[in-house]
Formats: sequence, structure tokens, C-alpha cells
Amino acid sequence: MSSAFIADTERSLLLLRVKELEEHHATFRDSVICAFNQLLDLKDLSTGVHSTRLAEWAIRVARKLNVPDDRLYQVEVAALLHDVGKIGVPDAILKKAAPLTAEERTVINRHPEYSWSILRLFSGLEEASLYALHHHESVDGSGYPAGLKGHDIPLVSRIVSVIDAYDAMVSNRCYRKGLSHEEAIRRLVASSGTQFDSEVVQAFIPIAEQEADQVFAAAGTSSSAAL
Repeated sequence: MSSAFIADTERSLLLLRVKELEEHHATFRDSVICAFNQLLDLKDLSTGVHSTRLAEWAIRVARKLNVPDDRLYQVEVAALLHDVGKIGVPDAILKKAAPLTAEERTVINRHPEYSWSILRLFSGLEEASLYALHHHESVDGSGYPAGLKGHDIPLVSRIVSVIDAYDAMVSNRCYRKGLSHEEAIRRLVASSGTQFDSEVVQAFIPIAEQEADQVFAAAGTSSSAAL
């Protein structure tokens, strides 16, 4: 048996082992992502279900806006775990039925930074962590945590911002009832160019129109619900 044949065999075995390790790493990473989403469900049921819905919407909007297919995994993770930082927010604030104080608002506004600090620790999720970090920025620069403006805000963050706001508006919360679909869309359009990216809003509206009934059914209400 020639030394060249032995070398080729060893090289093939090594490549096979590397592939197995890469697949194991990917499987483990996906399991951790699912575990975090389950943790959100335990922390706040509406947050976990909300995030799963957003992940589906985010991919659809991203495709409409020509985000390359090889970036869609980062889109999905960012939308799914954009609120994972809420794990670090005390329940007394997160589930408070009364209006938040200025100090409490400061605490809850740190959750995108908490999300970033968690996601960035996972190899391969650095991009998704930045999208999560900036999902509360506003296109006019009035958002947080960095006060980014316009296209300085990552496109995926702008996508998550729009769909996150819509889903939050139509969902019931402990401190208020959800808005109607029509009112939520009106507010998205009214805030286009200030809080929200106009192109993202226009890309999302047809998706919201198609799925409004299912969203309200899942929330235990109807698309004609009024505040």
C-alpha cells in the first residue's frame, strides 16, 4: 500500500471528521436557540409565541426585500431571539399592569443590549446578535440603544422593528387590550419615515393582511377588536 494512498485515506477521514463536528456544532446551536425560545415561554408566554411568529414573518419580508438566502438563518435567529434579553428584566417590571416609571423604562430599554450580550457569545451568531441589538432603533434617530438613523440601522433590525411593533400592538397585554388590525396598520403607516422604515412597512402590510385572522385567533380575540 503506497504512502500516497495512506495519506489520501487519512485526509478523507479527517475531512469526514471535520464535517461531523460541524454538523454536531450546528445541531447543538439550533438546540440552544430552541431552548432559549422555550425559556422565553416560561418567562412570559406571550413573548415566546410572539417571537416564533416574528421569525416566520421576518423571513418572508426579508425575501421580499431581496436579502440573500444565505443570510436568512441570521434573520430567523434575530427575529426569534430578539427579546431573549428580557430574561434579565425583573418580572415586576416586565409584567407590571400600571404605567412604568422613568427608572423602570430605563431598565426594560436595556433588553436589546442583554439580547446582544447573550447571542454574541455563540459562534456564528455574531450577525444575529447585532440585529437584535438594534431592533428598537428608529429611522429618525430617536430610538435606542445607539440612536442610529436610516440605513445606518441594519435592514434586518428595521424588519424586526416593524413586525415586532405590529404584533405587540394587536396582542393583548396585562396592562391593555390589543388594537384592531386596521388601527395597527394605520399606526405603522403613520410612523413610516420616523420610527419605521417605509419600505419595510409596505413589504409587511400584505403579509399582515393575509395572516391577521390567524394572529387574532391565536391571541383569543378578533381582527376587529377595539382598544
